Amino acid sequence: MKIPLDYICVKSGLLCNRCQSLIDKGEVEHYEVDVMKILLDLEETQFRELKDAVYHKAFKVDNLLILLVTSPPTMSHQKWIKIAKILQEKLGLKVRILEKSNNIKSTASQLLSPARVLGVNTVWLPDGSVQYVIRISRNEKRFLPADENSLETALSKIHAIPIKIRVE
Repeated sequence: MKIPLDYICVKSGLLCNRCQSLIDKGEVEHYEVDVMKILLDLEETQFRELKDAVYHKAFKVDNLLILLVTSPPTMSHQKWIKIAKILQEKLGLKVRILEKSNNIKSTASQLLSPARVLGVNTVWLPDGSVQYVIRISRNEKRFLPADENSLETALSKIHAIPIKIRVE
């Protein structure tokens, strides 16, 4: 798996100057080192397909960990679900693995599933900034993987734009 830190640093837990500076700058969070270590162990033992996958970033919001990855063509959705369950057991957090995308609707659909996204509205605020509103059905609210505020925070961090979830 392609990761932003050196393999040896992640495997050993001792960080070189370059890796430590990435953590100090905030480009990589400290908890991400543990996630990368587990993913590298899984690549060696169970999931050889992870060799061609790319790890982009992990976001931790309350009790939810969201991984942004780019999968190789050989990697199926079912295998990602198995990897998420293993990570869930080892980290004690709820884990969602998302395919990296610049499309807000695509990211929201992956994160909020099994709840369906009705649409994404763009709201232009008086100060000239933009905010996105993701609409979901009232009947689907119970299918959300976490509370609305946590999901809004996670989506806002992923896209670096204010995003709200509205239940209709």
